[in-house]
Amino acid sequence: MRRWTKWITLVGALGAVGLFVGSRAATSALAVGAQAPDFTTRGAIGGKMFTFKLSDQLKKGPVVLYFFPAAFTPGCTAEAHEFAENVDAFRAAGAEVVGMSADPIDKLAKFSVEECRSKFPVASAGPGVIAKYDVAMPLRVGLTNRTSYVIAPTGRVVYVHSALSYKDHVKNTLAAVQAIKAK
Repeated sequence: MRRWTKWITLVGALGAVGLFVGSRAATSALAVGAQAPDFTTRGAIGGKMFTFKLSDQLKKGPVVLYFFPAAFTPGCTAEAHEFAENVDAFRAAGAEVVGMSADPIDKLAKFSVEECRSKFPVASAGPGVIAKYDVAMPLRVGLTNRTSYVIAPTGRVVYVHSALSYKDHVKNTLAAVQAIKAK
């Protein structure tokens, strides 16, 4: 655990000077160094539903928790494909990827097979999770914005990227996870 404490201190310092925090991170409720709220929800991988609890997942290593607006939309599908293509690199760096959306679990179960290619889980973000992570899409009630968090096993946020375009979320979160492993 001492290693993660040093890493969080380093990342917090980098974030404070704007070197490590993703674009528009200031709009996210959880800043680098903040404690990520624990939650339990329904998830799916490969079409099979399960109960997902963030704190249980963090016991295994860092988590990339990425929120996306809606399953089966063009940008969200492209982002899921890109995460699926890179999931082995995330795992090699010790991290797991979890997609989060306000979609119902049955829709996410189908999305987990078709677009996530059964490579990583997706989970349903209810109103409480959306509020705690401040990912409600402005002017689009019931949708989440596109925000990616990298969360260390201690539960601390070490990287945030919030942008409507999906294009840099995978690249930037993978770089953040690889930097953790390098430390």
